[in-house]
Amino acid sequence: MAEAKPGLEGVIAAATAAQGDQPKKRGLPPVHLWNPANCGEIDIRIRKDGVWFHEGTPIGREALVRLFSTVLRKDPDGFHLVTPVEKMKIQVEDAPFIATRVDREGETLKFLTNVGDEVEAGPENAIRVEMGEDGEPRPYLHVRRGLEALIARPVFYELVEMAQEQETPDGPTLGVSSNGAWFPVGPPRAHQL
Repeated sequence: MAEAKPGLEGVIAAATAAQGDQPKKRGLPPVHLWNPANCGEIDIRIRKDGVWFHEGTPIGREALVRLFSTVLRKDPDGFHLVTPVEKMKIQVEDAPFIATRVDREGETLKFLTNVGDEVEAGPENAIRVEMGEDGEPRPYLHVRRGLEALIARPVFYELVEMAQEQETPDGPTLGVSSNGAWFPVGPPRAHQL
């Protein structure tokens, strides 16, 4: 896939330029405002465990993955790396990020993702739990503009330990609160089984 290299280099250059001279502060470029005409695909895949691959090889440089994550956008037709001049579709097996840590600070749950995003759960960044085909919970956290993080199993266990029962129209349900919002961590009455 010879065309991928210039595109990949373009993404690196654009994301680096968007970071400016604040390497310690996570700058997020305005990808939601960019609508480049040049579109294509690039052989990048984010596996369901959060590992990024390029041309079948894991991207080992954490800083590069973090950089790519800043220009990731979810559109109706899928996930794209977007710069002012290019929009390249990539493959994402599940959620593009993994929530690897949670801390309770007062009334707020603060999450850290595998790409360095710090996210406060609340009305703007909801926690949702789906039940997988195998009957196991699949918990997610909204990170930004439709992009979600799968909540890692150890982190989800921490949430369950923090959970309190609340009466809902469907019955008693365990959930957690953050920034004035309440999020169920499982189906009603699941904790009573």
